[in-house]
Amino acid sequence: MSQKRDYYEVLGVQKNATKEDIKTSYRKLALKYHPDRNKEAGAEEKFKEISEAYAVLSDDQKRNQYDNLGHTGFDQRYTSEDIFRGTDFDSIFRDMGFGDLFRSIFGGGGFGGYEERNRGQDLAYDLEISLEEAAKGTQRDIEIPRTEHCEICSGSGAAPGSQAKICPTCNGQGKVQNMRKAGFAMYVQVTPCPTCKGKGRIIETPCSNCRGSGILRKRRKITVKIPPGIDEGYQLRLRGEGEAVSNMGETGDLYVMVHVRQHPQFVREGDDLWHIVMLTYPQVALGSDISVPTLDGPLIVRIRPGTQVGEIITLKGKGMPRFRGYGRGDLQLRVGITVPEKLTANQRSLLEQLAKEINVEVQSRSRKFRL
Repeated sequence: MSQKRDYYEVLGVQKNATKEDIKTSYRKLALKYHPDRNKEAGAEEKFKEISEAYAVLSDDQKRNQYDNLGHTGFDQRYTSEDIFRGTDFDSIFRDMGFGDLFRSIFGGGGFGGYEERNRGQDLAYDLEISLEEAAKGTQRDIEIPRTEHCEICSGSGAAPGSQAKICPTCNGQGKVQNMRKAGFAMYVQVTPCPTCKGKGRIIETPCSNCRGSGILRKRRKITVKIPPGIDEGYQLRLRGEGEAVSNMGETGDLYVMVHVRQHPQFVREGDDLWHIVMLTYPQVALGSDISVPTLDGPLIVRIRPGTQVGEIITLKGKGMPRFRGYGRGDLQLRVGITVPEKLTANQRSLLEQLAKEINVEVQSRSRKFRL
């Protein structure tokens, strides 16, 4: 499909649908289009489409990002692997024996079956940076608690000098298959091996450091590199920096959610920055050279005579760097005017004289009159 359909439309649910509504709708559609049941042309592509929609809408964080960014923005931040990561398909089809078929259709694990259980959990971390750091790029050291492979047994769980034995029940596969009948059909149910608890090996002499688990809980300092131009809510994926699992399984990933602090002088809109310059009436009427803030430091800008309140002055290339692209956005200056709250007698006299010259109505000290 060259253009993706709206995920809510794909599942046939409203945007305010509950998680249970989404799960019910997905299960119904998945049973209808599952390639093992539906041999019609296009059924497998339809099954992939509804599975992707469910993977996004069943996850609160992904759903929120999708609602805010739409397909285009969401697809720029999530790869296909990211979309399906951690989605619990296994609980939906646990009793139907579709686990292996899921992996064959999508080309790998990541669907909550046995393969996914032998992968460490992904971790999330919220990191706040300043707008200047977002513009120039930076790096931060963060500290996270996580499980890591035991350094004594290198994650095997077996004491040094000993080895784990292949499980005789599953022959090292970590899973067993059971046939079950449902109506006129026979299904294969794949479950973790009860003898080795899904590890595929049996440890007779466990490591004393990790007590045979192969993993330990630690706090780890990690350096996060922030690329220039990053925006609020963007996720940085650090592969292999998540939780480790026993049995030398794959380590999970760390997702760093970047938050950009509100700036006292600039408002960001995409790659552009906005700033309000407050000027006096003489400055906008007669023209003036003023100093304005930019991310690169103060800059002198010429205000032409007769500049109007609300007028926008564009400073090309003075905005944010384009994230993973070339060039920079613009700095947009919106002109405002400051009005003094108190006037001296001389200032008031001069303003009244000006009002008379340009024939405008003003309020005198004692009465309202037209000059």
